[in-house]
Amino acid sequence: MRRLARAGTLAGGLLATVTVLAALVATNAGCDSGAPKLRYRGMPPTGAEADQAFLDSLAERTFRFFWDTTDSTTGLAPDRWPTKSFVSVGAMGFALTAYPIGAEHGWVTREAAARRTRTTLAFMLAARQDTARAGSIGYKGFYYHFLHPGSGARFETVELSTQDTAMLIAGALFCQSFFDRTTPDEAAIRALAESLYTRVDWQWASVRPPTISLGWDPESGHLPYDYRGYNETMILYLLALGSPTHPVDAAAWSAYTANYRWGTFEGQEHLGFAPLFGHHYSHVWIDFQGIRDSTMRARNLDYFENSRRATLAQRAYAIRNPSGYRGYGENAWGLSACDGPLDSTLTLDGRQRKFQTYNARGASFTEIVDDGTIAPTAAGGSIPYLPDETITALRHMRDTYGTPLYGRYGFVDAFNPTFDAPVRVQHGRVVPGVGWFDTDYLGIDQGPILAMIENYRSGLVWKTMRRNPHLVRGLRRAGFTGGWLDATEVGR
Repeated sequence: MRRLARAGTLAGGLLATVTVLAALVATNAGCDSGAPKLRYRGMPPTGAEADQAFLDSLAERTFRFFWDTTDSTTGLAPDRWPTKSFVSVGAMGFALTAYPIGAEHGWVTREAAARRTRTTLAFMLAARQDTARAGSIGYKGFYYHFLHPGSGARFETVELSTQDTAMLIAGALFCQSFFDRTTPDEAAIRALAESLYTRVDWQWASVRPPTISLGWDPESGHLPYDYRGYNETMILYLLALGSPTHPVDAAAWSAYTANYRWGTFEGQEHLGFAPLFGHHYSHVWIDFQGIRDSTMRARNLDYFENSRRATLAQRAYAIRNPSGYRGYGENAWGLSACDGPLDSTLTLDGRQRKFQTYNARGASFTEIVDDGTIAPTAAGGSIPYLPDETITALRHMRDTYGTPLYGRYGFVDAFNPTFDAPVRVQHGRVVPGVGWFDTDYLGIDQGPILAMIENYRSGLVWKTMRRNPHLVRGLRRAGFTGGWLDATEVGR
């Protein structure tokens, strides 16, 4: 995960991340120049045609974020833009996922996408790995959470992150299965992805078996917390189970699911995790429709339906709007981990309100963390679950707020219509009478928007990953059956 704050149910705090952000974050306005333009013949489209034109625009702009901001000589992807930023290993997983999508749509050539992918994988494989406190990119096949943008070495004292490594590996395996031609670049991609995956020592990260630790650092060793209960780390456990070289014990999945929490929120019974990124990240690479583990078989559900219910509940919460935030409603909703205006308590609209900067916002029966800040990635990453409601909401956000919200690379990270106080903010800017708007795009929030639009429209990522034997092996070791999984011969 991008920051330990993203794991709202996990202890351990932010480690070095707060200091890291304080050292780097600056307020910079985005630029709209260079944005792809919609081209119409005659009258602008309406109805379903307009929805498709909007998705065309949003997907290409979001793809361009990854293509333009990633270093073409190393493949290192920034955490955010345009603020000067460290590299995010999780964002690199989404960047790798973006390249085949761009090639499929002709936004870049397949050859260019393959070159960028090969460059990225080769750099990550060759970079130094050891136990030194500085100068290395990781250890035991894992990578530090944040890296220096020039060298790729560990940024300050951040932790080695098991989840961010899993997201990087997921992107690499998607490329491994997508780039299936005999050209030198595509053959190299398949070999490099295999090497990156097979050297990850998942057993070493299972320091309290069978569960997997959040990470490690050379100063104190393994972090004293493991991932348990439903969150964004299903992809971590499934890749660890599927490893042909260092797999964790099959009991890891049942240990992970043992702490699941079921409940009802806004009339929807589901497995709870409040921020919507927990219902997006693993789903970017895995089509959970029709496949079930033992927990879901007992409930006669699958994880896709569970996330659909969680999304419906969040939308219903915004419609009810118990805190009276401006702008909330059926077409303006979505809470997830994102930037916010500042850490302070102010009186607005006759109420004392506590605002926050970056935080794992969400609403469920597990917890409610809400200061009126809406993250477009929350709706954008939910498009396959509720296509009509999410596309309508995203179009409404764009049409209502315009340039401050929707620019060169699609949606900025977050906005807050309630916050229009004439005070100095820590992130973004205040548009008088309209609200607060971020001025940054964040890679780990851009990624689900692009990938889930593509999964909704073509199923590209899902269908491609169905062919990857490592993911299929992991699903089967976790006890998943049914649907496309039973039909595939891959990984048997």
